[in-house]
Amino acid sequence: MGVMSSVTGSQGGLKGASRTLKADIARGFGNARSTYESASRLQRFMGNTMLQKLLTRNAVAADSGALDLGCGTGWFTRKLAAMEQVGAVAGVDLSQGMVQEAREKGSQDVDWIIADAEHLPLQDASCDLIFSNLMIQWCEDPRAVFRECRRILRPGGRLMVSSLLDGTLKELKHAWRAADPEHEHVNRFETETALRAKVNAELPQATIETRTIRLPYTSPMMLAGELRHLGAGFRGAERRKAVTAPGRMRDMCRQYSKEPDGTVMASYEAAWIYWKKT
Repeated sequence: MGVMSSVTGSQGGLKGASRTLKADIARGFGNARSTYESASRLQRFMGNTMLQKLLTRNAVAADSGALDLGCGTGWFTRKLAAMEQVGAVAGVDLSQGMVQEAREKGSQDVDWIIADAEHLPLQDASCDLIFSNLMIQWCEDPRAVFRECRRILRPGGRLMVSSLLDGTLKELKHAWRAADPEHEHVNRFETETALRAKVNAELPQATIETRTIRLPYTSPMMLAGELRHLGAGFRGAERRKAVTAPGRMRDMCRQYSKEPDGTVMASYEAAWIYWKKT
């Protein structure tokens, strides 16, 4: 899972900046392997939303093969493996460190794989369920991931994906814009319109559900700490190359809008994609 776990290992088809960015993402999440689960309340909420749909709709046939795409530390991979109707389970992630953590925490029966979501080392029609929680927002081209999912799903197989949209962390973005207007500090996310267009192009008849999730924090520093513990720092080329000075951080905290009780809120624009292969 992941704001944010991502995927890759075989990078043979990648070039230049794309390869560098993926390596940067993998390294960032790998460095957060020991703190990720303690900070992943948004990830758990969004993943649990998909799990509830699986359970309430009896959407998994007996002995289904499941893939957790962007498995991170394997939190949801372990939950999938514990489901009575699920047979073989694999967890895939970009980060070697995350996969190592997942392997240490998880069952010996799970197949842990370091691989690229855009170039999965899996056979056509080899999977009944693909579960991907907060991963595609880290991919250069979600359409390539959707095509790979479509390829490896068997007829009747299901795809469940969660992601984040434009407007996520808008409060943090506004605060940084006031404190340090010449540099970006918050990752960009796709607009709902753009995501819908890409989903409709690759996954006919998919259902997309959206909602705004607002989480409280005692301070902007607590929010920044949570993002750091997730490994979800800003990855854009516009970021400062040096460590952000304490003065700028304090200025950002002053600019962040406060609630009447002194706490702060962070907004997450959430999207869930559900698709069944015919």
